Amino acid sequence: MQDVSIPKSRPGGQTYAYSLEEILKMISILAQPAATVVATTAFTGMRKEEIRGLLWEKYCDDSIWVSQSVWERSISEPKTERSKSPVPVIKPLTKMLRKHRQASGNPESGLIFVSRRDGRDGGPINMDSLLKWQIKPKLKDAEIPWRGWHAFRRGLATNLYRLGVPDKTIQAILRHSNLSTTMNSYVKSVPQDAVAAMRAFEKACRKYAPRSGRRKHRAPSERTENAPLMHPNPR
Repeated sequence: MQDVSIPKSRPGGQTYAYSLEEILKMISILAQPAATVVATTAFTGMRKEEIRGLLWEKYCDDSIWVSQSVWERSISEPKTERSKSPVPVIKPLTKMLRKHRQASGNPESGLIFVSRRDGRDGGPINMDSLLKWQIKPKLKDAEIPWRGWHAFRRGLATNLYRLGVPDKTIQAILRHSNLSTTMNSYVKSVPQDAVAAMRAFEKACRKYAPRSGRRKHRAPSERTENAPLMHPNPR
């Protein structure tokens, strides 16, 4: 066949990872329970469907277990056995969950985040509705772009990496089955990292560059007087 070419595919969309600065600003401007939902997503790296299925009986002050995922109206087990691993809970999130629990009537069991209709508790929280009515309007006023729920998961991986946390530890926190998924798809390079890396490289170049002895500077007259005599037309 002649004069036939394969059309170029569209470039893949760039995924985004929220910075810690963006996350903290969101939490500070959002009302409840949106602030606690965002904090839980950002500080644990859980998937959207895992957040909807969280249970109080699977939570203690320093860790939480993912026992189920809620997608639309169906409830299923987590994606993999690794996904069932306990997730560490940092103190700022512990405080927010404690207040959320008190506001919910101090339940001992049941869903952590529930939908409320007409003042009554319903099923698992509707993340899309929460996003539409509570999160996006506040973010728009603060001029913070919405990048999707998964940007919090990628953000946790990237922020931990920036802090020097070992790759395998990040993999364990995100509960990935293999390390390549964590490093290739979730840890994002950010401009600050690139600048810092090049400055460190520049410092290393200066540190390890060979040092030549300094030559004593001589006046032009001295160089002329001490220079060997040469015939103007050497043969």
